Amino acid sequence: MKKYIAPIMVAVIMIAYFALYFGILIMLIKSLLFKIILGIVPAIFSGIMIFVLIERIKEIRSGEENDLGKY
Repeated sequence: MKKYIAPIMVAVIMIAYFALYFGILIMLIKSLLFKIILGIVPAIFSGIMIFVLIERIKEIRSGEENDLGKY
């Protein structure tokens, strides 16, 4: 279980950072178009982070502790 903590924490911190950073930008910008774009960008980044987290958990479960073992 200890092996899962670091990847999960990194993903949670990055998603929180994206949400906070783009949330502040959305509050400061007046244009609706830019607000929509700035709402989509963190959603895409968060989706990518979740995908990477799932892949990392699969690697840990399969016993592949180190990514360098693939090369």
